Amino acid sequence: MSDDENNETDNSEISLEAEAQPTASEDYAAAPLKDLKAGSPTTSNTAPIMDDQDINLDVILDVPITISVEIGRTQVPIRDLLRYSQGSVIELDRLVSEPLDVLVNNTLIAHGEVVVVEEQFGIRLTDVISPSERVKKLK
Repeated sequence: MSDDENNETDNSEISLEAEAQPTASEDYAAAPLKDLKAGSPTTSNTAPIMDDQDINLDVILDVPITISVEIGRTQVPIRDLLRYSQGSVIELDRLVSEPLDVLVNNTLIAHGEVVVVEEQFGIRLTDVISPSERVKKLK
């Protein structure tokens, strides 16, 4: 058989009635369809105006995010990377006195400095990037 013959479908064999009937394993019902042609007095093309009272942040408070701190970066050829071993030192592009970058889901949101809290590292925020500055960086 040629490829053209394999790709051809005999549409007369397809039964739409068999597909339309629900199977025994389906235990849900479809939502009723709305008539989009019938206009309603509340229908408008603009988004509703929301007050501070209308905004409910509770729906996103449990969404997990990743916070990471970047102390610096560097670029090296693969040849050098393969030569690294235990005890090797990799020089980064940041001075000791420079603040570290605080990233949320890989987006810069603040700068800070390292602190030690009960034998664990932490970071003290020294400068938080404003939302308008973050939007400017996206463009």
